[in-house]
Amino acid sequence: MGTYTYNYKMFKCFNRKFAVSEQAPPPDVKEAFSEFTEGGSSMSAEQLWRFLLEHQLEPDVTAEDSNLIVDHVLQSRKPTQENETAECDPDGAHQGLTLDEFFYFLFLVDFNGPLKSQVHHDMNAPLSHYFIYTGHNSYLTGNQLSSDCSDVPIIKALQLGVRVIELDLWPNSTKDDIVVVHGRTLTTPVSLIQCLKSIKEHAFVKSHYPVIITLEDHLTSDLQAKVAEMTTQVFGDMLYYPQADPLTEFPTPESLKDRILISTKPPKEYLESKQFKDSDSEREEGSSSPSLVTEVEPDDRQGAPEYKRLITIHAGKPKGHVKDHLKIAGDLKRLSLSEQELEKASASYGSEIVRFTQKNILRVYPKGTRVTSSNYRPHIGWMYGAQMVAFNMQGHGKSLWYMQGMFRANGGCGYVKKPALLMEKGSDNEVFDPKRTLQVKKTLKVKVYMGNGWSSDFSKTHFDTFSPPDFYTKVCIVGVPADKAIKRTRVIQDDWFPVWDEEFEFPLTVPELALLRIEVREYDKHEKDDFGGQTCLPVSELRSGFRVVPLYDQKSEKMKSVKLLMRFQFS
Repeated sequence: MGTYTYNYKMFKCFNRKFAVSEQAPPPDVKEAFSEFTEGGSSMSAEQLWRFLLEHQLEPDVTAEDSNLIVDHVLQSRKPTQENETAECDPDGAHQGLTLDEFFYFLFLVDFNGPLKSQVHHDMNAPLSHYFIYTGHNSYLTGNQLSSDCSDVPIIKALQLGVRVIELDLWPNSTKDDIVVVHGRTLTTPVSLIQCLKSIKEHAFVKSHYPVIITLEDHLTSDLQAKVAEMTTQVFGDMLYYPQADPLTEFPTPESLKDRILISTKPPKEYLESKQFKDSDSEREEGSSSPSLVTEVEPDDRQGAPEYKRLITIHAGKPKGHVKDHLKIAGDLKRLSLSEQELEKASASYGSEIVRFTQKNILRVYPKGTRVTSSNYRPHIGWMYGAQMVAFNMQGHGKSLWYMQGMFRANGGCGYVKKPALLMEKGSDNEVFDPKRTLQVKKTLKVKVYMGNGWSSDFSKTHFDTFSPPDFYTKVCIVGVPADKAIKRTRVIQDDWFPVWDEEFEFPLTVPELALLRIEVREYDKHEKDDFGGQTCLPVSELRSGFRVVPLYDQKSEKMKSVKLLMRFQFS
């Protein structure tokens, strides 16, 4: 086991030396290795297969998978001098993995990550049965009032797996073309055609499941017809729209692979709306900023039939009492509520919201005062079955980490099957109530063994000028109110390779909606603790056993080297 020495200079004249030992396998890993090798010094491919089946609870793993892992590890760990440390038989064939090689394998994300990397949910249910990765004002590069509008954030969102892109459509200054812009603000417009072309090019680079474009339309009928022409020409056969109207059930994600859908208000609803000058998404708080685009008066609008024909998901924003719009009778629809409207409605009509979302689609969007493009807690929508919890993707922070954590589920395809409890009805038509405390369904045990990679990704004085960092790990549950919990390890002082070896238990009443948030901080006695990495993982998707957990920076970019070794167990 190697030892590293770190030198720190104090006041330009004193040297401080810190000797740090390379991490060794923790006792639990040694015990598992001994158990599955039956006390031997190496683990064969067959023994590794049994370890993966019985300890890691991976029922789909095959003997071939185990052989591939052994070959990969031995090739990666091949010493400079041929077979210097490898266990070999007389013919030169590898017998298996030593303890150190087995420990090395546990840190390989591609083989031993915390989540499945493939789509594994049933994708043949109607769209309303899924949480869908949803963007808000997807064209904005920064704040809601004065940033540039561009196709760049749209491309980035699609590359991250976002499946719902929002565009605000306005006439240009000469009223003969369409621009995408946040109306009545100082944001600079981008052409609609540029956005559509970028969507076509990048829609399915991350996921083949459908992209939904939600349109906030402030156009005359002539320009609506032009939008219809643009979308059909740009997308061609990729564009899906129903042949029969109205739909009795939304199509399935599986049937819509590599297809693009349109969701907006039918033109007639715009004509009737007294709130025409208010966009669905932002104007409920009002903006005093001058308009940079031409306002269209309602009297000028006549619905373009070719435009209406392309709408798959008919949208609306309540003009009267929210409760009236939650009635499930009638045609399928998408209802839009601000985060404030949802919280107010859920206090009185929580059951009605859950019933509505069992067949229809609910979109929740940030309140208009979030001018810095901040976000809200997404669980306020997910707890009630809201499929489209719309977020500003250009920022960062805990709320966005939660959103990213949820959509790491199901192979990161952008569609997560809603838990059965949100789709069920009792004998008296009762539905799930997230505010009611239920009995504990599962207990999650999380053990934090160790972490490494900071010495590779950061300069030696990044955290502390005069000594190595003092790391600790926060482990939190985010979900229904009853399941919320925050735990933390002790601080390991002056060590780039911290070993905590601490376990925490989390009793969960609704594990299906729980997220595990993990954050490493560097303790600072006199200032705010420094950030050392974070991730958020859906509890229902966690793979049992020893797992390596890669961490991300504050902007959710994956850190090059930083990882934790952890263990997850359910009871």
